[in-house]
Amino acid sequence: MPSRFSSQHSIDDARALAGNLGIRFDIIPIDGVFSAHLEALTGVFDGTEFGIAEENLQARSRGAILMAISNKHGPMVLATGNKSEMAAGYATLYGDMVGGYSVLKDLFKTVVYELARWRNKDHEVVPQHTIDKPPSAELRPNQKDSDSLPPYDLFDAVLERYIEDDMGVAEIVADGFDKETVLAVARMVDRNEYKRRQAAPGVKITTKAFGKDRRLPITNHYRPALP
Repeated sequence: MPSRFSSQHSIDDARALAGNLGIRFDIIPIDGVFSAHLEALTGVFDGTEFGIAEENLQARSRGAILMAISNKHGPMVLATGNKSEMAAGYATLYGDMVGGYSVLKDLFKTVVYELARWRNKDHEVVPQHTIDKPPSAELRPNQKDSDSLPPYDLFDAVLERYIEDDMGVAEIVADGFDKETVLAVARMVDRNEYKRRQAAPGVKITTKAFGKDRRLPITNHYRPALP
């Protein structure tokens, strides 16, 4: 579902993956839908800069198309978010969060990469370029995940301590991590509980899967004590 910001290599990688899996591959451009949304919002968005609202409109255009296909033909939409993205709220409600089941929900991003490499050990299934290229939502020019998040090796190391091990900010900092980075990650996790409550159910492989295992209040301004 390419937009004006989608790279050709992402389309090629998607086509290669579908071919490797032997599944149907369709291209449904979303730029017309996106443009129609922008036109409908002209009066409301006048005088503002292109930003997160416009980025999320693209994800929501894709979500609506996926649900329409599901309604028409029957198969359930699988949500694509991993645990790192869900922890940070790096996902769009009613956009890439749509779906009836989430197969990566309890897997940190670095673990997803490890699984992809494991799957490719005998022959390539996940295109190597997908593994090697810097991750990007491709919702604005030259966008990379690293524009908004720490590098995933660092991010996941902090998340594992904060979520899985129930360590506080001071404990994580004492483990050798930069204080400002740890504070930023903790705030991301805490303020995005409302998104996780609306996420699809999914696979559980850890003791602190989002959902029943780890829930924070979202209506009483609760926050753990942050230094």
